[in-house]
Amino acid sequence: MNTNTIQRELPINEILHGDCIEAMRRMPANTVDLIVTDPPYLVNYRDRDGRSIQNDVDASWLKPAMAEAYRVLKQDRVAVCFYGWSKVDKFFEAWKDAGFQPVGHLVFRKTYSSKSRFFRYQHEQAFLLAKGRPPLPKQPLGDVMDMPYSGNKLHPTQKPVSTLASLIRAFSLPGEIVLDAFAGSGSSCAAALLTGRKYIGIELNAEYHQAAVLRLNRVSGRIAKRSSPSFPRPVDDTCVPARLKANYCSAV
Repeated sequence: MNTNTIQRELPINEILHGDCIEAMRRMPANTVDLIVTDPPYLVNYRDRDGRSIQNDVDASWLKPAMAEAYRVLKQDRVAVCFYGWSKVDKFFEAWKDAGFQPVGHLVFRKTYSSKSRFFRYQHEQAFLLAKGRPPLPKQPLGDVMDMPYSGNKLHPTQKPVSTLASLIRAFSLPGEIVLDAFAGSGSSCAAALLTGRKYIGIELNAEYHQAAVLRLNRVSGRIAKRSSPSFPRPVDDTCVPARLKANYCSAV
């Protein structure tokens, strides 16, 4: 089966509504180029407005979801998976059982505290997980990165597009497919689109799914406008002057 046939079988540039395990089971094996995802941390999180995240209490979904993620990821590729530090044992077990090999750890430094107990919680974290033996990037990112505050307007744990875009540029090429099986409000999908990649998003919560669909429609419209002859702008923002990047990735 050639690449064009496989891609016709995939929901390219769509946010699917439903269970990510079932959605990924309908996808052919070895078809996505990169996974960037932020699953529930298993901590029963609620933000200051009382918003919660589905399946954030028990880990029954974790192993089958990671097994499917491994299956659909191409050989010699990577996944970036955020996780809750207090449940790292459960995440590690699920990743290892699926076949992933942890090859890097990322810390995302925040300027604000999401919670205070023994410490003020001012960072997020993710593992870089390999399937096979991926090539090393020519210009590796630092393993400590800044994470600007997204405002969390669309989702209680909304990640900033600019940070996710850096990861997507580092571990994929323009035109390749980025999967986010826990899409939330679509931040990873927006970052993929803004850097010239294709995306597949999956979200279980109906409210967040609708927010993601509307958001990606807005992003697509802005890219189309900026690509018009009257407003030329490259899709991959590696070519965008620094003074324009804030406007290029803002409000998405």
